[in-house]
Parts: sequence; structure tokens; C-alpha cells
Amino acid sequence: MSRPRMPDDLRRALASSPARLFVVLFVVVDLAGAAVLLLPAAHAEGDGLTFVEALFTSTTALAVCGLSVIGIGSELTVFGEIVVAVLIQIGGIGIMTAASVLGVVVIHRFGLRMQLGVQAETRSLRVGDVRGIVGRVVRASLVCEAVLALILVPRMWLGHGIDPLEALYSGLFHAVSAFNNAGLSLYDQSMTRFSGDPVILLPVALATILGGLGFPVLLELARHLPRPRAWTLHTKLTVTTTLLLFVAGIVAVTALEWGNPATLGPMTAWEKLANGAFHGIMPRSGGFNTLDVGAMDQSTLLVTVMLMFVGNGSAGTAGGIKVATLAVIFLVVWAEIRGHPSVHVFGRRLSRGVIRQSLSLLFLSMTVVVASTVALLVATEFRLDRVLFEVVSASGVVGLSAGITADLPSAAQLWLVVLMLAGRIGPITFASALALREHTRRYDLPESRPIIG
Repeated sequence: MSRPRMPDDLRRALASSPARLFVVLFVVVDLAGAAVLLLPAAHAEGDGLTFVEALFTSTTALAVCGLSVIGIGSELTVFGEIVVAVLIQIGGIGIMTAASVLGVVVIHRFGLRMQLGVQAETRSLRVGDVRGIVGRVVRASLVCEAVLALILVPRMWLGHGIDPLEALYSGLFHAVSAFNNAGLSLYDQSMTRFSGDPVILLPVALATILGGLGFPVLLELARHLPRPRAWTLHTKLTVTTTLLLFVAGIVAVTALEWGNPATLGPMTAWEKLANGAFHGIMPRSGGFNTLDVGAMDQSTLLVTVMLMFVGNGSAGTAGGIKVATLAVIFLVVWAEIRGHPSVHVFGRRLSRGVIRQSLSLLFLSMTVVVASTVALLVATEFRLDRVLFEVVSASGVVGLSAGITADLPSAAQLWLVVLMLAGRIGPITFASALALREHTRRYDLPESRPIIG
């Protein structure tokens, strides 16, 4: 029996310009979500949302960012909240699916030898298995969200006195938001009401980690978790760098805020450790908070900005330049310091194409952040640390806020919308575009060396 085939029109569209198709679909869904949120049935009271508020809310949900200019739980009706949850689900599953499918399309552009080599190396993306990828992404997402909801609902009900039906609804919403790294909450103070509760904070943090690792890594860990030697290079780099950054983030945030009277200072030692660990994990794209981010020390804000800029794994729900990109850049620098002509890691040699793409992605991301920060500093009267924090949070689709997003002028909020879209679709489209345009020169020019450093 033959396998079902992708429709010819869709196959041709993906083959001709998959990145462009993904951008168009993303924008169409975003505008449709904004139109639905403009309906009177979506707003709890008053004259409803403005267009900027509706577009911002739709974008932050679809891009699974988490920045907000309205109170999701206080200004939207149940219908509006469900629309937000659906957009989060579409955004999370869609990003993982699109990234994996684009990876398959890129593989198709190379010769048979390259296709077989990539398939043998990844062992998680079968060449041409688009339908299978979509099904596995959806199943993995729904299972993780269901497990998290089963933990959150009874704890909210029995441990925090929330009405059973409200606990069920809240648990489901926050499970979807956590796994998809959206960081949107039904409570105006995010997860502050659950501060110090490990039964809620630990599963939420774990869900954000799993969603942020990326589908290829999740699938491979499910198959080969007890055998790290069988992991692919991508999984090894992602897991290793992720663990290092988590430890660094947790230690830095907890130590820097330990005595801050506006954050961890008044808490018990256990509460400090629990909340410090939670906030050390969330900047990697989680977006929830149990502390007032705006009251944190400037050193903590800088550490948070760096963590938000990196993000988490590729083909997942997290943003940023991705941990694999950071790992490649570090390995390039380390090889240069040691005088090695090529970059080796875990028994493999990194290709020049991967190195070029990583450096290009880093440079473009830094340029966008700097240019956007300068533009918002000119357009507003907020301090540099606050503006930089919001810009990196939007471009890295993290969702943590220093408390100025709702107070920004409409033009600045619209620019954050652009940054959220670029942060969500930019790394994927940029990386795939580089791969699809790669070609071999039939000749080369004489080599020359400018003075560096």
C-alpha cells in the first residue's frame, strides 16, 4: 500500500520558497487572530480593544512571546482567553513543525549522498516524511501539556484554594502556555501567587525546558536517553550547552538577588532557592515570573538579557539565536585560540557552512537589537536598561518585562510587534535561506589576509 503523498501544489510551494510560504501563513494567521480579538465578545467590558492592542495580543500569543499590553485574565472574556490559548497552540506546534519541515526541504535540495548522510546522522527526520513529522510534533505537544495539566489542576485546587472549575481551566491554559514557552498567564502578576511552591513551579519550568529543546532533540532523547554516545552532534551540543546555561542562570540570578529587599530578600532560604531557580530558567524563553522583574538589580537584568538573547534549542518553541549557535561560536573561538585550522567537537568536524551561518545569525541578531534599542530610546523617555530589556525580550520571544511595555507609545508597541514576528520567524527563514542558496564556486580568487585584532 503506497504512502499518502503531499498535494502537488503544496509540494511545489514548499520546494520553490518554503521560508516565504511560512512567513505569509504566519502573518495571515496573526491578522486573523487580531480580527477575532477585536470582536466585542472577546473583551470583558468597555469599548473593546484597540487595533494595536488586538494585534499586539495576537502576535505575542502566536509568536509565543509573552509580552502584553493588556491583562489577559482581567480584560478578556473566556472567549478571548480561549482565542489566545488557541493562538499559542498554533504558534508552538506550528513553529516546531515548520522548522522540522523546512529542514527536510533543505535536505531535498542537496544530492542523494548528502540526503542519506543527513538522514543517517539525524535519525529523527526521515527525508520526505513531512506527514510523519507533523503527527509526531502534535502528539508530543499534546502529551506534555496533558501531563502538566494533571499536575497543576489538583495543586491549584487543593493547595491554593482555587475553585475546581477555575483550577481546571487555569491549569489547562497555563499548561499550554508553559510547554509552548509563551509565558502568558491569566493572572496579572503572572505566577507570583504560586511563589515558592515547587509543586507548580518545578513542573512549569520543566515543561518550558522540554518545549524549548526542540522537536528533533526531544524525539532523539525519547529513543536514546540512556545512551548519550548514540546522540547526534546537534543533540549533544544542545543538551550540553542548555545544561551549562541553566546552571549559570540559576546561580547568577539567585546570588545577585539574594539580598535584594524588593525580590528575594524577605523570603526564607527555601523560597529564595525555589524562586531563584525558576527565574534562572525562565529567561531562556519561558516568560513566566514570580518576582517583580522591574525591581531586580541592574546586574541581574544584564544577566537576564544575555540569557534571553541566546534562547534555547532549534526547531522548538524558544527564541533567541539558539544554544547550538552559541556553542558553534564558542568552539570557533576556542579553536582559533588554540591555533587549530578546523573546529572539532565530539569526534566531528564542523563544516565551514555551519560556522558562516552561526556568525551571520549572531551579527544580524545583534544589529537588530542595537538598532531597535536606539530607535526606542529616541522615541521614548525610558532608561537604557529598561528599553534594552524589552527589545531583547521581544526579539528573543521571551516575554519577561521590566514593566514598560504597556506604557510605550503605539508606534513603539508596533515595533515590538515587528520584533516578535522577526524573532519568531527570522532565525528559521534566515538559516533555511542560507542553506537553500548555498552553491559551489567553479573557481576561487587569490587569498589575502587583512589585519585582524
